[in-house]
Formats: sequence, structure tokens, C-alpha cells
Amino acid sequence: MAFDIDQYAETSTEVTWQDLDFDAFDADPLPEVTLRTLRYMCNVEYHTVCYLRDLLVTPSHKERDVNAFMTMWNREEYWHGEALADVLGRHGITVDYDALKASRLKLEWRDKLAPLRQSILGNIVGEDYIAVHMSWGAANEWSAVAAYRRLAALERHPALSPLLQRIAQQETRHVAFYASQARKRLEKSGLARRLTKLALTKAWEPVGTSISEPEDVKHVMSHLFGSEEGLAEIRRIDANIAKLPGMDGLTIVEDALRRRGVAA
Repeated sequence: MAFDIDQYAETSTEVTWQDLDFDAFDADPLPEVTLRTLRYMCNVEYHTVCYLRDLLVTPSHKERDVNAFMTMWNREEYWHGEALADVLGRHGITVDYDALKASRLKLEWRDKLAPLRQSILGNIVGEDYIAVHMSWGAANEWSAVAAYRRLAALERHPALSPLLQRIAQQETRHVAFYASQARKRLEKSGLARRLTKLALTKAWEPVGTSISEPEDVKHVMSHLFGSEEGLAEIRRIDANIAKLPGMDGLTIVEDALRRRGVAA
């Protein structure tokens, strides 16, 4: 089914959490293992603006539907970060701009080179490079939906779990856009299929890897997916990726977790 970008733009809104009883955290605070995972998720959401920056220097920004989606996507992800920051704040963990700026400064040359690298590759390859972005985005968003739903199920907290389910529901619309764009572009071009499969096989890593310490990545992946149930979930993600045109046989999520000693 084609993704209706106009309908998405008209109905895009911030995730709501003000109606949830966050006072429940006073009587039933979250354990440290969960707070560490939430902080990681919060950082990823707030860094969406950096991912958007990298996309805007490639041919992707010239596409009307992609441009419209990225505008709304960045906005929604920002509010996801705000909601998670509020949960963390209830536990005495402050996430503010200074902390985010410091984490970006730690990336040093990697952060500075990212848009340059994307620009060079995108302009050399041309329109087919958009298929790489869309497929990569689909893999990331499938992973995000699974992560939020897994944490909601693990905690079963009266305030946290409904919030995570709401965020996951918005992420499913992001999946729908990326996957529909990826399928359309991969079907049209053999070069796009070859480039995308190469990029996903050689370079894809779990969302947040580029902005986090390796031990934090392993903690989050182990927390969410380090069980038999978690392994079944990552195999469902890989199955979705493998259904994209030309991506048959890929197991990039399970491979990434096994490299970190996570997959059961």
C-alpha cells in the first residue's frame, strides 16, 4: 500500500504523556537497568536532528515526499526525547541541551565528517543513493518499534509502558514510510539493490552505536534482546528487512548482536 504523505503531514502530532500518572514513579520507581536503557533511547531521539542534517546533504532532500516526511519525522522524534527526558527527570536524571552538546562534542571528527561523507557518496551515486537511505531508515525504525515494545513488555509499568506503546505506534508510521519508499526504489534499480545490500551488510549497526559508548550499546541490546524472546524479535526484524527487493538472506540485526555477544 502506498504511503500517503499528505495525510501523514496533516495528522502528525507530538506524542502525549501529560495524561499519564507519572506520580506512579514515586511509589514504583524504575530499576537502574531500565533507566540506563531509557537514557540511551532518549539520546537517540534527541540526536535525530543530526541524522536529518546528514540526509539533507544528499539527493534525498530534493524529493518532495522525503522532504515532507523528514520534517515531521524530526519533530515527532524530538517529542519522543522530551517524553523520555520527563521520565528520567522523575528519577533525578537530567537531560538538557548542555549534556547533549557535550555528547556530540565527544564525537569530534566523526561528527564533523559524517555530513561530508554522506554528501560525497550521495552526489557520486545520485538518485539510487536514496534507496540506501530509505532501506537503512526502515531497518532502524523496525528496530525502534521492537525496542520500545520490548521495554514496555519487560517493565509492565502503569505509567512507562503506555508511554512506550504510544511512541512505538508513532514509529510504525515511520516504518511505513521508509519501507514503502525503499521497496519502490529498490524495485526500479539493480544498482540501488546492490548498493543497499552492500551498505547494510558492511556498515549497518544498531541505532545509537555511533553516539554511544560500546558498553552502553551492549547493555541496551542485552537488556532488550538478550533472551530467547528477544532473539525471536530480532529475527522478525531481519525477516522484514530480507523481504525488501534484493535484500533476501540478510540477517544484519542478529549478526550485529552476535558480534557483541548478545544474541542468545
